[in-house]
Amino acid sequence: MNKCFIIIALMLMTTASVLTACSPDDDPVLETPETPIPKPEEPGGNDNNSGNDNENSGNENDNENNNGGENEMSRNITISVGNHSFDATLEDNATASAYAALLPMTISMNELNGNEKYHYLSKNLPTDSYRPETIRNGDLMLYGSNCLVLFYETFSSSYSYTRIGKINNPSGLASALGQGNATVTFEIKNN
Repeated sequence: MNKCFIIIALMLMTTASVLTACSPDDDPVLETPETPIPKPEEPGGNDNNSGNDNENSGNENDNENNNGGENEMSRNITISVGNHSFDATLEDNATASAYAALLPMTISMNELNGNEKYHYLSKNLPTDSYRPETIRNGDLMLYGSNCLVLFYETFSSSYSYTRIGKINNPSGLASALGQGNATVTFEIKNN
């Protein structure tokens, strides 16, 4: 009788881990550089001086890319896979700002469900999750507080995510990412 309970418990635990979008056993692989995540600004606070003070405590490269606080230039990024590059635009939210502070980064992203690549970041980001109902090809989202997800197919979903950004023209993204794990580079686009 005890063996039956143990087997049922193991089956339930295995099923639960298969149904999650990201596995907690996945470790960050190639993140570069390790940069502190800035604290999100207070709602309605668009004070460039306080943003610059916060940035000055970080990496010099981040200061060059994000100089002057939140601006249109710092919201434009490039996502590269092999010899393919895609322009993307980050959302204007605390999650995208904290994510941008981690760039540039090159990571190994794991394949999941034939529609997404994911990677666990070494740091938690601020969240404001919601259920988008429809995921779009090129969406860049956060699952939980540290699972970065890049979607390469459009489909319906009941999962909750925090939006980080999206690829402006995702044509060719699925073939660039391929069927298995992929090495992906994210960096601030210099205009």
